[in-house]
Amino acid sequence: MNGLVLKLAPGERVLVNGAVIENGDRRTRLTLITPNANVLRLRDAIHPDEVTTPVRRVCYIAQLAVAGEADPEEARRQVLTGIDQLASVFDDPESVAALDSAASHAVNGRFYPALRALRGLLPREAQLMAAALVAS
Repeated sequence: MNGLVLKLAPGERVLVNGAVIENGDRRTRLTLITPNANVLRLRDAIHPDEVTTPVRRVCYIAQLAVAGEADPEEARRQVLTGIDQLASVFDDPESVAALDSAASHAVNGRFYPALRALRGLLPREAQLMAAALVAS
C-alpha cells in the first residue's frame, strides 16, 4: 500500500488538510493514501509568537503552505526570497546544502521537505545570534 505513513504517539496531534486530529491512548500507525494531502505534526509546528528570527520566518511561511493556509504560489515566492536572503549569511557547506535542498523543494511545491531542510538551520542560526550578542 502506498502513501504517507504516520506513526503517532499517545495524545499526539496532527493537522491533515486543515483538520486537527488527536491520537488516543495508544501508539497508532496511519496511512494517508490521498496524494498531496497537507500534513503537519503539531509538535513540529512553529507558533506565530515564535517567529522571531529570519530562519523561523521562512520556516513559518513554508509551514503555512504545508497546512494549506497560504497560497502555494505566493508561499513559493516568499520562501525562495527568504532563502536568497539567508544565503548571504549562511555560507558554511552544511548550511548551503540545506538552503539548496530547501530551494529545490520549494521550487517544486514540496513545502514539507523544504520546511525540514530549513529547520535544520535553526541550531546554526542560534549559534550565530549568540556569537553576535557576545561580540556586541
